[in-house]
Amino acid sequence: MRVVQVKEFGGPEVLAVADVADPEPGAGQVLVRASAVDILFLDTQLREGWGKDFFGQAPPYVPGDGVAGRVVSVGESVDPSWIGRSVVASTGNGGTYAELVVVDESELLQVPDGLGEREAVALLHDATTALLLAEHARIRPGERVLVNAAAGGAASVLVQLAGAAGAHVIGTARGDAKLNLVRELGGEPVDYAKPDWEQRVRELTGGVDVVFDGVGGALGRAAFETTNNGARFYAYGAASGDFAEIDPAEAQQRDVTVVGLLDVQPSPEQKKPMTERALAEAAAGRIKPTIGQTFPLERAAEAHAAIAARTTPGRTLLLP
Repeated sequence: MRVVQVKEFGGPEVLAVADVADPEPGAGQVLVRASAVDILFLDTQLREGWGKDFFGQAPPYVPGDGVAGRVVSVGESVDPSWIGRSVVASTGNGGTYAELVVVDESELLQVPDGLGEREAVALLHDATTALLLAEHARIRPGERVLVNAAAGGAASVLVQLAGAAGAHVIGTARGDAKLNLVRELGGEPVDYAKPDWEQRVRELTGGVDVVFDGVGGALGRAAFETTNNGARFYAYGAASGDFAEIDPAEAQQRDVTVVGLLDVQPSPEQKKPMTERALAEAAAGRIKPTIGQTFPLERAAEAHAAIAARTTPGRTLLLP
C-alpha cells in the first residue's frame, strides 16, 4: 500500500510517498480502507519537530490522526459485523496518511446515515471540541459572542452553535472568502487584518460576553480586550505558536474567567458519546463542516503548505 512518511523533521518537502506492506489488524483492532483523512494543524507542527519529546514522533513515521472509510478486515475478538461498515475513527496521532489504516475497535464510530465520510472526518475533532466549549460556556440568548479566526474548523462550528443558542455572533477572519463564510454561517464578520479591529467589535457589541480563541498570540490578546467585565474567555488553541498572554491579576480584577482546553477536557468515557452526538447533529443538518480543500495522498506536501499559508477556510483533507 501507499503511505506518506515524514522522512526527517522540516518543511512540507520532507513528506514523501512510500510503498509498504499492507498492515494486519491485531487483537481488538480493525483494518480500514481510507477514503478521507483529516489533516490537523498539529500534524504540521510535529512534522517540523515541535513537541517531539512529548508526542514521541521520530522519523521516518506516518503522520495523521483522523480517518474515515470502510472496514475491510478485523482482528481477533472483534465483532465481524464491522466488516463493510462506513466508519470514522481517531488513531492518536499516527498512521492515517495511508491507504489502509489499523484502528482500535474501541475508537470506531459508525458514520450515520445522511452524513458523508469526508464530512464525518472533518467533524471528528472540530465538532467535538466545539460542542465541548459551547456547552461549558452555557451561552444564553442575547449574549454577545466573539469567535476568533472564525473560518477555521472548530471555530466555524462554534459560530453555528453560538448562533443556534440565540447569541449575537461576531466572527473575525481575513480575506473575502473567509469573511463571506462567517456571514453564511450566521455570524457578523470583522476583518482582523484591519487596524484596531477590536474597536470595531466593541462598536458592534458594546463589548462581548464570551470569546472563543483558537489563535492565541497577539490576536488572542486583542480579542481579550473586547471583553466586558464578567466575561468568559476560552483559549482553546494556539495556531499563532503560543497562547494569548493574559495577566491572571488583570483577569481577576475584571472578573473575566479564562478557561483553557485542558480545563474542560472530557474523560475518555465522555468523549466518544460527545463525538457521536456531534456526528448526529451534522447528519440532522443542524451543524455542518467546512471543507476548504482536498488533496490526493501523493500531494500531502502541498496540503501542508496550503495549511501553513492560511488561505483556505475550514478543514483540509487527504483523499487516499
